[in-house]
Amino acid sequence: MKVDVREVELAAAEAELVAVGLFDGEPALPEIAAVPGVAAARGEFKKLSVLHPEGAAPLLVVGLGKRDEANPERLRVAAALAAKEAGSLEARSLAWVLPSSGDPAAAAEALVVGTILGAYRFDRFRSDGEDSPPSLEALTLLGPAELAGAVEAARACAEAQNRARDLQSTPANVATPAFLAERAEQIAAGAEALSAEIFGPAEIAAKKMGGLVAVSQGGPVEPRLIVLRYSGGGDGPTLGLVGKGVTFDTGGISLKPGAGMHEMKMDMSGAAAVLEAVAAIAELALPVNLIAVVPSTENMPSGTAIKPGDVITQYDGTTVEVNNTDAEGRLILADALAYTVEQGAERIVDLATLTGAVLIALGSTYAGLICNDDEFAAAVSGAGERSGELVWRLPLHPEYKELMKGTVADLSNLGSKREAGTITAGSFLEEFVGETPWAHIDIAGTAWDVGRAYAGKDATGFGVRLLVDLVRAQAS
Repeated sequence: MKVDVREVELAAAEAELVAVGLFDGEPALPEIAAVPGVAAARGEFKKLSVLHPEGAAPLLVVGLGKRDEANPERLRVAAALAAKEAGSLEARSLAWVLPSSGDPAAAAEALVVGTILGAYRFDRFRSDGEDSPPSLEALTLLGPAELAGAVEAARACAEAQNRARDLQSTPANVATPAFLAERAEQIAAGAEALSAEIFGPAEIAAKKMGGLVAVSQGGPVEPRLIVLRYSGGGDGPTLGLVGKGVTFDTGGISLKPGAGMHEMKMDMSGAAAVLEAVAAIAELALPVNLIAVVPSTENMPSGTAIKPGDVITQYDGTTVEVNNTDAEGRLILADALAYTVEQGAERIVDLATLTGAVLIALGSTYAGLICNDDEFAAAVSGAGERSGELVWRLPLHPEYKELMKGTVADLSNLGSKREAGTITAGSFLEEFVGETPWAHIDIAGTAWDVGRAYAGKDATGFGVRLLVDLVRAQAS
């Protein structure tokens, strides 16, 4: 989407639809006071009123709620609702009058993000594309010119998040591990500071990545280990990003129920977020050095699939009893985390749709955060607050580690008791990072079907903006 900032009067806005926010209990802007019907417009949060000024583009009055309750998240929601209304009116261009509340840069970023995410639709596989209504193509913010930098950064992040949503929504017969690897190579080709390295099944086996080998052996689709390196400079620590890339998860021999299994094409949501976050970081030329690692495979049942009770050896030499083949994400992440540490990462964040337990615990409002370092946890939580991609820290404790001890091997991939499923999974992963500050974000409840106006019930791309914000904060 084309996005720009113009420091002009509302009457000079060149758009097919103009949006103006209205705070509850306050009068409308003087510029629109004479528009027929404006007196009836209401400022309750999410309330929309479409007005038709004579000789001008339609005017959309968007309720922002009480002024003292205004924040970037509410502006993201309001912008998404305006974008959807623009779609209903078949408007290709939208102009927003920047509300006079709080931090102007944060407000501008929220409006851009909400608009771009709210206007998103996935129609790659629809055959009636020519009959689809026109999509929103341009957004203009009517505000100070000095907001251009914040607006451009918001555009890059939101479009990266929509690309992650595309990857999530693409069916598994198309979005294979090789497909993700090709996307990584495309990302690397777009920036001099980026390079890509792709490892196939023979190389993965040669590296003795037992988790990735074991999970992939149940089906004919070959796994990939995808590595992106970004050399942006800066004085901060080298950051490692790891994303779970299970492109379809049946559960393996420990087969999932059939109902809802089609959603398991999105078990690579962590990988999608990591790949597109790296693309945005490179586009914004952020001064950081990072390595991104994506272990990618399908998890299928067959005569060659790994069986409950089998023992595997992970990349770092740790042995693991595979007591449930549907707890496969932690097996491939263990290899990837150990490899990321070996490659020199000094701080690591992993994103994964890891446990259904996190949805029970936190719903779709927060992702679960498990971290072995208080300062790093605060940095990740701060990035979540600023981006609106919220995380809630869960505890680590030696007693949780005890639940992951194996009977005939060092560890089990499933806790010995049916409790604290999200935390025990995180405790398992902690075994593979050593002393490196590490944050695990379980996005199983936030990767899709969150119901927010700018995300809806489909893929969300959760994590892209959080990761970019984390890097921006480190670089500042």
